[in-house]
Amino acid sequence: MFLAPALLVYAGLTAYPVLRTIHDSFFTIADMDAATFVGFDHFQEVFRDPTFWAAARNTAIWSLLAPLLDVVTGLLLALCLYARVPYARFLRVAWFTPVLLSYVVVGILWVWIYDYDWGIVNVALRALGLGAWAQAWLSDPRLALGAVMLTHLWKWAGFNMVVCLAALHSLPSEVLEAAELDNCGWFAKLVYVIVPMLRPTLVNLFVLAFIGKMKVFDLVFIMTDGGPLWATETVSTYVYKRAFNWNTFDLGYPSAIAVVWFVVVVAFVLLFNRLLQQKERLEY
Repeated sequence: MFLAPALLVYAGLTAYPVLRTIHDSFFTIADMDAATFVGFDHFQEVFRDPTFWAAARNTAIWSLLAPLLDVVTGLLLALCLYARVPYARFLRVAWFTPVLLSYVVVGILWVWIYDYDWGIVNVALRALGLGAWAQAWLSDPRLALGAVMLTHLWKWAGFNMVVCLAALHSLPSEVLEAAELDNCGWFAKLVYVIVPMLRPTLVNLFVLAFIGKMKVFDLVFIMTDGGPLWATETVSTYVYKRAFNWNTFDLGYPSAIAVVWFVVVVAFVLLFNRLLQQKERLEY
């Protein structure tokens, strides 16, 4: 009885849309009142679609590289605060503040930062006499994906920092003190003591970040809309365009793309949980 309200919300806003998307993927839906059953035709078309493969490649790069950068950066920032660097309180607030900003604000802010003529990046390069390094960061297909990923890292590093900092403060002091008594250097203590004890936290952060990157949409849509030349197109932005922007008048095909990617995400999450799980229970 107590679970019923939450289960009703979950059924109406999550379970039903998922089941409806799977159902729609087998139909051509030019009219919501007149759907035509096409079987697996949409799925066959997905695997022949070059734009889908470009979006899948970009999403794969996001999903494998960005979580690693997010977690490592968050851990390094947490270690700085754990070591009580000067102005630690101010830095904690400053590093976490981007997490509180909406994607719209972050996207517009970094579009300004990356502007070729008056963006702060190129202005700083010219002021340092490095004007030849000034680039159209969001207009160059070679640089656009990396530029958007850097923006995403700036926004979410603070979240990983807070989680890692909480995990650091929960470590048993006896183990850390024993390492210091054994004259264990800072780097050795980090690699052989701290990181192994933080492994469950780091793995969970990586898996959560991986799932988020596999469905990244907001930041790409605001900053580049998938351009230039599909260099930053992701599966989520492509599904949205095929459903609402391209005037193809068929919700069945984008539903098929969503179903394929849903299966891919679930498969990779299960695989990562299998590969990264703790083989032996850590005793301390």
